[in-house]
Amino acid sequence: MQEPIHDAGTYETASAWQYLQQLCKHFAHKVDASCADGEGHIAFPFGTAYLKATDTRLDIRVDAPSEGGLLKARQVIDNHLSRFAFREEVKTVTWQSAA
Repeated sequence: MQEPIHDAGTYETASAWQYLQQLCKHFAHKVDASCADGEGHIAFPFGTAYLKATDTRLDIRVDAPSEGGLLKARQVIDNHLSRFAFREEVKTVTWQSAA
């Protein structure tokens, strides 16, 4: 079995916990998702997102079995977060390959 590949992202915001909750609650209607104590996870069919809120940012780690799954997970997180954070000045996650 192949090890998953990873990417890490950061979204600078004072509303990190709010966005983490919104993302988890939104996706919980379709996939396994939960949040508690400033952390959350969303298990998409193509990869899993792990989220952690601090006072100043939302940290995201995406694990996927393939580059395609990694890209799709990142796109889904980006698209939904930009909609939830429409009042924010910056609406994009800064992603880095964790490889």
